[in-house]
Amino acid sequence: MPRAVTLIRSTTLSDVAEYAYAATAPADARLVFLAGSCPLNEDGSTAAVGDYAGQAAKAFENMRTALADAGASLEDVISTRVLVASSRQEDLVTAWDVVRAGFGDHDAPSTLLGVTVLGYSDQLVEIEAVAAVLDA
Repeated sequence: MPRAVTLIRSTTLSDVAEYAYAATAPADARLVFLAGSCPLNEDGSTAAVGDYAGQAAKAFENMRTALADAGASLEDVISTRVLVASSRQEDLVTAWDVVRAGFGDHDAPSTLLGVTVLGYSDQLVEIEAVAAVLDA
């Protein structure tokens, strides 16, 4: 199945970033805007309380489900924003490592942010995403 997303890797910017610096999608692509995927269990409780990696994994799983419900997959993601409730860089990196590993070779542009607080009790991680899909 053809993909709408083209990842752009800059040859003039640092190669330290673990993601493409830009991405494009053709005009006929259907854009899918996901709400922030939270680390919530089906019963609404927060998963992996106190565990940045565990919450990142659950939020990623929930994002994958939301993508599938919209007829998209991880390879259709054109950008992400990872929000981590912490001022400690190591906590951000812990969450990022889980998200980055989940995407594998599809290293879509991403922004990693430390924030003061997130919306649910005990929530530490949230992942926003935009996807682009070519419908057959």
